[in-house]
Amino acid sequence: MRPARVMSQAAIKPVAHRDVMLPLLGGMIVLAWVALYAWSRSPYARYLDHTDFAAICTVEGASRAALYVGGFLLMIAAMMLPTTLPLIAIFRRMTGERRDRALLVALLIAGYVGVWSAFGVVAHAADYGLHAFANDSLWLQVHTWIVGAALLGIAGAFQFTRQKYRCLDQCRQPMSFVMQHWRGGDPRAQAIALGAHHGAYCVGCCWALMLLMFGVGSGNVGWMLAIGAVMAIEKNSPWGRRLAAPLGIALLALGAIVVLQHVSVTGA
Repeated sequence: MRPARVMSQAAIKPVAHRDVMLPLLGGMIVLAWVALYAWSRSPYARYLDHTDFAAICTVEGASRAALYVGGFLLMIAAMMLPTTLPLIAIFRRMTGERRDRALLVALLIAGYVGVWSAFGVVAHAADYGLHAFANDSLWLQVHTWIVGAALLGIAGAFQFTRQKYRCLDQCRQPMSFVMQHWRGGDPRAQAIALGAHHGAYCVGCCWALMLLMFGVGSGNVGWMLAIGAVMAIEKNSPWGRRLAAPLGIALLALGAIVVLQHVSVTGA
């Protein structure tokens, strides 16, 4: 009877630990949203807005720029981590017998956030270049609406591309994804690689939607919540894949409305 009792306790332990881990991550995500809202209402709100990035880095120094980086990472935690919860849950089950399972989950998340951070560097560098070009272009300063219309058009058109669905399908099959990328070798390196692979597909699926934040302002918590919810539904909902095309149509329509509004006002 004693061996059976020991086996039963061993079988229950990973489940109990897993039940604590996911609510803990959920609580961290909620706290990230609360922190973003509080930050956006504070005197330091400009550190969430990408339009001040150049001034912060060149005028106020590295210590102030660190606040901006922290705000961006907080935004990634709030918007993108909810889309990874199914993957984390499956990974927890597969590593439930390991003593270092908590570290492996942390490394998985670190790999995922690392890829999104790299995307942020590239996106903000491109945005910095666009602002520098606009400062030297009187025409673009007069026609700033073109940037918003172009971002809506790009995001809408991307919803119909093969790359969108290829990356989305990878994100929507976390079990197959883990089985494909969780291989032998150093488990810690594999955990980071698994998170990075998933992050790369997530960026490939959602980069165009994330670029919309540069049109509405990355400090706008309402738009963060709306875009984050759309990405979570696309990747986690049973019917999320069918949302891609209607969303693309809506974004293209919004882009057309921006153009038509400008034409109706200016006549050109």
